[in-house]
Amino acid sequence: MLEIKNLHARVADTETEILRGLDLTVQDGEIAAIMGPNGSGKSTLSYVIAGREDYEVTAGDILYNGESILEMDAAERAASGVFLAFQYPLEIPGVATMTFLKTALNSQRKARGEGELTTPDFLRRVKASAADLKIDMAMLKRPLNVGFSGGEKKRAEILQMALLEPKLCVLDETDSGLDIDALKIVADGVNALRSSERSFLVITHYQRLLDYIVPDTVHVLYKGRIIRTGTKDLALQLENEGYAQIIGEAA
Repeated sequence: MLEIKNLHARVADTETEILRGLDLTVQDGEIAAIMGPNGSGKSTLSYVIAGREDYEVTAGDILYNGESILEMDAAERAASGVFLAFQYPLEIPGVATMTFLKTALNSQRKARGEGELTTPDFLRRVKASAADLKIDMAMLKRPLNVGFSGGEKKRAEILQMALLEPKLCVLDETDSGLDIDALKIVADGVNALRSSERSFLVITHYQRLLDYIVPDTVHVLYKGRIIRTGTKDLALQLENEGYAQIIGEAA
């Protein structure tokens, strides 16, 4: 599904590399977790995969289903099935959440050569997915993320993911700012989308998210490189011991 080869990247118009030779493979149907201390490049990795314009790849490649996506813009990557759930979802005043969802869904369908959903079909899909995530339909009439709590913003992100049905889902610290009840709801939404044809890259600081979204592999990112890969047990080790020993062994 995803193969990253010797990736080097930085913020555009700066000299300091943030990703410094990162290699990573995520198989079809795999849930891969990325953990690491602050400033390791975790969010940068998510932005570069998604195609954020203010980041520059200086070397290496990103292959999605065997094809390089470096020349694709963010909209093209999204239409091909790449989805990024933000750590801090943006508020967009003046754009109703329902309008945003319908526009995004039909834009992707058009890019794939599919017809637009009728309003009744769209509403049926939204109501079913919203119910699973315990989202009040009244919330979806409000401007996107404006006045939403942290939990509401993250549930709205997972609702987008459920409706768009991407193939590669990148979750950038989705657990940030969530209480335990909201975390469980979000995790249930993610787990409901697990399939052999959909992969997840779950970026997190904390082991607790991985109690609910159980990864197949755990990677430790430090100074822009993967320095250790293991099973879920690696996340438990990090929770108990911190990063110092692993960083020391990689030095």
